[in-house]
Amino acid sequence: MRAIDQLLGEYAESHRNRTNQIIHKICVPLIVWSTVGLMWWVHPWLALGFMAFAVIYYLRLSWSLALAMGAAVGLMCLSYTRMPSNLLLPVMAAVWVGAWIAQFIGHEIEGKKPSFFRDVFFLLIGPLWVLAPIFRKLKIAY
Repeated sequence: MRAIDQLLGEYAESHRNRTNQIIHKICVPLIVWSTVGLMWWVHPWLALGFMAFAVIYYLRLSWSLALAMGAAVGLMCLSYTRMPSNLLLPVMAAVWVGAWIAQFIGHEIEGKKPSFFRDVFFLLIGPLWVLAPIFRKLKIAY
């Protein structure tokens, strides 16, 4: 079995409940956007360095998903440059806190702990778990 399939399968184990799945499909992208946005607020190079690390990790798992995440990174960076600098911190912090609260509510509904409690790298798998069904629906190999 390919590593990507195994990781997505393991991630899916704690995301079987439909409500939890919906929460995650909304909140995982918001968490990525706001986490990188908070890093961008500290310094753009911090955000770019973190995302470069993530995309390199993704390249080891799936070229097509890595390319999609790379494109998403570009759009995220563009969004930070378009936001008034005095709003970046409060907006990113509010989105980050709200999305994490929703995620934990989803896991309470699910009755299972988040995957990253077992392995912190599952924080990087969540975005791929959101993208993978889109790729399958569009018949794009990953």
